[in-house]
Amino acid sequence: MEIGSRVPGAARLHLADGIPLLRPEEQVFSAMLDGWRNQQLARNLALATIAARERAARAFAAHADAFPWLWSAALLDEWLGDLRAVRGLRRSTLRGYQESIRLLCLYLTDPAYGWPGECETRFGTHPVQVVHEWNTAVHVQQAEGDPIKRAFTIDELQAFFDHADGQVARIRAAGRKGWLPAFRDATLFKIAYGYGLRRREVAMLDVADFGTNPHAPEFGERGVCYVRHGKAMKGSAPKRRSVLTVWPWVTEALAEWTTEIRPLLAAESNPALWPSERAPRVGLAQIDARFASIRTALGLAPGLDFHSLRRSYVTHLIEAGWDPLFVQHQVGHEHASTTAIYTCVSSDFRTRTLRRALDATLTQATTAAASTAVAVRPQPDGSSR
Repeated sequence: MEIGSRVPGAARLHLADGIPLLRPEEQVFSAMLDGWRNQQLARNLALATIAARERAARAFAAHADAFPWLWSAALLDEWLGDLRAVRGLRRSTLRGYQESIRLLCLYLTDPAYGWPGECETRFGTHPVQVVHEWNTAVHVQQAEGDPIKRAFTIDELQAFFDHADGQVARIRAAGRKGWLPAFRDATLFKIAYGYGLRRREVAMLDVADFGTNPHAPEFGERGVCYVRHGKAMKGSAPKRRSVLTVWPWVTEALAEWTTEIRPLLAAESNPALWPSERAPRVGLAQIDARFASIRTALGLAPGLDFHSLRRSYVTHLIEAGWDPLFVQHQVGHEHASTTAIYTCVSSDFRTRTLRRALDATLTQATTAAASTAVAVRPQPDGSSR
């Protein structure tokens, strides 16, 4: 066997030599995607990432009504134009699709995998790279999120938490089922904000993911939150980090939930901090739905999403005077510039900062003027000193 045939994703591993295919175009395309999947698995990429890229490849093939060995840059342009003009996809989504097709073409045109020769033999043509610098979007900004996305103000955040708590009280007072899940979700939102967690990070917490901080004994057994499912770097496992408790009310909310309420909802053997009524752990879609219902009930701006709780955590710590490096480590950002993007300081904070700077400048100027006046005070003999 040739060395190339042993490469993960090689054509010979997915198409047997000399065996005719009933539907050659479809079967070769399917084998290509299987090989590409194996190549990505060998790179230790996440299954969700691989699946999303395959969906993009199939969508392009369906729109172009052509298989990869017949793809062209013009077909790609038509597809991307349709996605942007008709479906209105965001820039970041479009660039993700472009990257998926670029990587697939890069894989298919690599001689090590044998697909060019296989296609030449079967179809008389071969795949080419259709994604180029001149027909794709350029990533020129560090942050390309929707401009409407922002942090909560203090008043908005308080109203959000009050409404979530109020729902628990109303459901329980009416004698209806559902107050336990409502209590869980209200506490989950508070903990997500209280530790600056992403949605998946907070959803995957277990009861055991908290510990003591010897430098802050006042927080007891909940002085540190150990995040085990942080955002992963490409090709790596989820990134772990520890987040220190900074607000006493966070430990109080956790204590009430874990000792009084959670035992009423969770099976004794379930380690999840946020159990569901029908599953061991609450789902991400369920979290999003509850968040959206509260936002709608309060008439809050659509730019406030679950991630706004994390933005608010960063913003409010910075406004309170916490060291930016400490905040960066708390939220697990590799670069300080990323934390800066999350910081959405309020106009009140900016006004106070400006006022302090102006007052300090005025004080310095007044002091300097007074010192000069003393230095040049006239003397009885007409001289100055």
